[in-house]
Amino acid sequence: MKNTNKKMNIENSRSHMNSADSNEQKKNYNLKNDIIFKAFFGRKGNEEFLIDFLIAILNIKIEKIEVREEVNLEQLNPEEKGGRLDLQATLNDGIIVDIELQIENEHNIENRTTFYSSKVISMETERGTDYKDINQVIMINILDYELFGFDEYISETAIVLDKHRDYEVMRGIKWYFIELPKFRRSHPNINERLNQWLMLLDDYDKEAIEMAEKKNPTIKKAREEVTYLTGDEAVKRLEFLREKWEMDRISDINHAKEEGKQEEKIETARKLIKKRMDIELIIEITGLSRDEIEDLKKEKNI
Repeated sequence: MKNTNKKMNIENSRSHMNSADSNEQKKNYNLKNDIIFKAFFGRKGNEEFLIDFLIAILNIKIEKIEVREEVNLEQLNPEEKGGRLDLQATLNDGIIVDIELQIENEHNIENRTTFYSSKVISMETERGTDYKDINQVIMINILDYELFGFDEYISETAIVLDKHRDYEVMRGIKWYFIELPKFRRSHPNINERLNQWLMLLDDYDKEAIEMAEKKNPTIKKAREEVTYLTGDEAVKRLEFLREKWEMDRISDINHAKEEGKQEEKIETARKLIKKRMDIELIIEITGLSRDEIEDLKKEKNI
């Protein structure tokens, strides 16, 4: 019954998209939306997608995977972790993988991913693990902006000795950075599994996605699941709330900045009033109105 409903939902979603007025602007939900991303890869039954995706990135054999804290839509909170939604999984050999999708450049990804990797390790030791038994932690950061000043769109870190660069140490943590804008410019080889997944994730070239589906049946199934998810009213509602929360957050930040600027203007005006500067000059310098400056002049400490 579930599969029948799922297929109907997919067909209804396709029909709705095809019949839509070309002049009507519709929101395009895809895997670059972190709500959709986490719901897709974290859903029970979708393990094959996460396995295939991670094999493509890490180039290692993965026989089974366990998503830490299975993702249910009811559990996803629009403002979770201050707007941060990540996905954690444990591979068959105990490797812990944390995936984060970041669309906007907040200029903190290096410090942020370092901090979160230490939190993951800290959680492991809190469970009574001996230091020597701590499993490797892999942090995968998918970015919709450019971070490094070179053309490669996927970067893997290695910690090496300063005077012996061929000697890798501290292998317990690895970081991967995938920069989608560089991927789009690179004319990627669609025969490579990672590029097939990034095509689906980035969702910018429909023909390339169709080619990827033909070469990798898992991509075809994944795209159908994404279509189902993006047609789910619960997901749409959750994403609406998430966008509203994000807009409110940005509005609050901008408002606070404006308040700060206003306070600076007022403080400057107070100093100029104390120096008995002409009111016209104070207006010109601060941008405050005549009435605002007159009110400041009435303050007892001026």
